[in-house]
Amino acid sequence: MTYTLAHTVTAELEIRKSRFLACAVPVADRDAATEVLRGLRQEHPTATHVCWALLAGGQSGMSDDGEPSGTAGRPILEVLRHHDLDGVLAAVVRYYGGVKLGAGGLVRAYTDAIATALQDAPRVERIAQASLTVEIGYADETRVRRWMEQEGFTLADSRYAMGVQFTIGMPATRVERARDALRDMTQGRAVFVESEDSAD
Repeated sequence: MTYTLAHTVTAELEIRKSRFLACAVPVADRDAATEVLRGLRQEHPTATHVCWALLAGGQSGMSDDGEPSGTAGRPILEVLRHHDLDGVLAAVVRYYGGVKLGAGGLVRAYTDAIATALQDAPRVERIAQASLTVEIGYADETRVRRWMEQEGFTLADSRYAMGVQFTIGMPATRVERARDALRDMTQGRAVFVESEDSAD
């Protein structure tokens, strides 16, 4: 079971005159993470390093941002893994204080900074999302819309031609039951165009 964060968490540590500002942010994907990092760099233009790690489905990554290889990005990533997190960007902004920490000291500093931010962070279970595309007749549209609302599903896309085509977003675990429900409520007229399962 994996989790994401309910909201952004932060912490600040001072280690031998260097300031380490840690933040962990729930993100949907790498593009969202890139935006957060851009914002951090704008917010801290005089920072020596902005090191980070990302776990978001298949889109993971990390950067030591000029620190010695393996002393920042990887330790941050390991902390995320230790907390069973996914869909999270963890970044640590460092202001160098003039005292070198050495490789071991850097690993500890980056690990401690992000671990402190995550210490009491509220987590929420991360549920894989999927989309189901169905074609129905105009006569069934109102019934299907009402059903989607009751189930708490999202309408990702709709197209109107000879019939109505809906792309419905839902938890991946509910796709099969949704297919059955749609067949039942349309007396078997529902046609499933494609199913794109995407772990979000």
